[in-house]
Amino acid sequence: MYRIKFIREEKEILVEPGTRILEAERKAKLVPDAPCGGRGKCGKCRVKIEDHMVLACQTEIHSDLEVDTLSGCQEEEILTEGMQRPVAFRPDLKQKKVILEKPETGDNRSEWERLTEQLDVEKPVLPDTEIASKLYGCRKEAEEWYVICAGNELLDISREEKKICFAAFDIGTTTVVGYLMDALTGKQLALKSRMNPQTQYGADVIMRADHALEHGVEQLTGCIRNAVDEMLQELAEEAGRSTSDICQVSVVGNTCMHHLFLGISPASLVHAPYNPAISQGLTLNAEQYGLHIHRKGQLLMLPDIAGYVGADTCGCILTLRQDHQNEISLMIDIGTNGEMVLGNKTRLACCSTAAGPAFEGAKIECGMRGGAGAVDHVVYKDGKWEYTTIGNKAPAGLCGSGLIDLVAQLYLAGFIDESGHLESGQEKAGVFVLVPPEKSGNDRGVYLTQKDIGEVQLAKAAIAAGIFLLMKRLEITEKDIKRVYLAGAFGNYMNPESAAAIGMFPAELLPKIQPVGNAAGEGARIALLNEEERKEMDRIVKNMDFVELAASPEFQDCFVDGLCFP
Repeated sequence: MYRIKFIREEKEILVEPGTRILEAERKAKLVPDAPCGGRGKCGKCRVKIEDHMVLACQTEIHSDLEVDTLSGCQEEEILTEGMQRPVAFRPDLKQKKVILEKPETGDNRSEWERLTEQLDVEKPVLPDTEIASKLYGCRKEAEEWYVICAGNELLDISREEKKICFAAFDIGTTTVVGYLMDALTGKQLALKSRMNPQTQYGADVIMRADHALEHGVEQLTGCIRNAVDEMLQELAEEAGRSTSDICQVSVVGNTCMHHLFLGISPASLVHAPYNPAISQGLTLNAEQYGLHIHRKGQLLMLPDIAGYVGADTCGCILTLRQDHQNEISLMIDIGTNGEMVLGNKTRLACCSTAAGPAFEGAKIECGMRGGAGAVDHVVYKDGKWEYTTIGNKAPAGLCGSGLIDLVAQLYLAGFIDESGHLESGQEKAGVFVLVPPEKSGNDRGVYLTQKDIGEVQLAKAAIAAGIFLLMKRLEITEKDIKRVYLAGAFGNYMNPESAAAIGMFPAELLPKIQPVGNAAGEGARIALLNEEERKEMDRIVKNMDFVELAASPEFQDCFVDGLCFP
């Protein structure tokens, strides 16, 4: 066994000979950045050993080592807030006072029947032998008791009223956001976010699905369940509550995240016709899925719509309720996939476009997530390049919004032609240097390559094609769309004018754009605050028109047309 010391994190572990440094980082619970899943293609997992830079995923350990991961514990900018829609507070989870009286002679109802008849629920309460066995003793002790019920399940009975609460989670491909709320008032008590630890197995869902098929779901399922369970503990501590007070947890995520959290193989998602293994809304026992909350607490999963339109899109629909509106609106949630919903109360159509992880920083040579030092906005003015960075730190790379700005500004200034060919006028062909090494926060500067521009073209063409084919399905034009909701972190921070300039969406839609933040997370909260809204999702999903772009004979032509800049 060899001793590996991670300098910045001040951690030491023992590993077997031949272990790769990336695996050692995972074993030390460092959550390394490995967008390509350890295939040696992205170059993002570089570490320093004795002044030599190596790829962690390609370097085997054959001696004791001191490793500088170059990153340490860098805080990421994670979007947590979304557009809030007022909803009536009618939760599925309730706490009620009941009276346990001694039965009169001739009253042959069981202790359980006399208890549950007081709960006033639509469906018969499911029998619970554990609670039923306590009822005689409870009645002998006192008449007044409090019961916690959720739907037609009775979770607990106690002498005193409890401070019950529930938690909502948006499990994104890159980030995880959690909210804790008081179940008696609906008030938000705490908020936490972190990076999705599954990123160490690949930046996008395809890489993670491939990893699951090759190695099983255990690693991916285990790390995300542990992350959510840790966040539940952190949320409870921040609010001064116990995790045993949490009686319901709702979770949204794309279909692959949904399956991996539940421990379901994503095999059906990567083989035609790319259907989910299970799609309807679920109510499950939280403890069976690694969540240490109330021991009879529930895990609520919103339905998936299709293989690549998941429960996170349902969360966005719950927030926006396009199905209630007369006007036609378009919702776009741009991440590693670009999910879209177009329509109104008459008809809704949706699709998913394989935007790829370019906007998350992967596949871009100087790409990075939205952390300190990321160039987030770029302007070319009076012959000079100006930029801002997150946290006003020294520039270290390009996040999604900065990448779109830079490409748009280069195109508008004439440094990129309509086909995407770069002629920067700088010394090195096929490269534009925004920040030289000596002015950057790293040893290589911040620059854009011809290949990076190609990745942007692929991503924006997929989104543009998706919008066009959704409009064609509903037989409408840009003029008929009255509002465009941009959901997610990228949509929130992106400059819409830059996106329109490179042809990501039609320029006619520009005045209609409204960023709505983390709409998926807000939808996960609404699912707990109002049970009727949550139950409506199965109906909405069943009636929604899913457009399978890959099966559309026109998609390829639309996609190719969208590659050029307008």
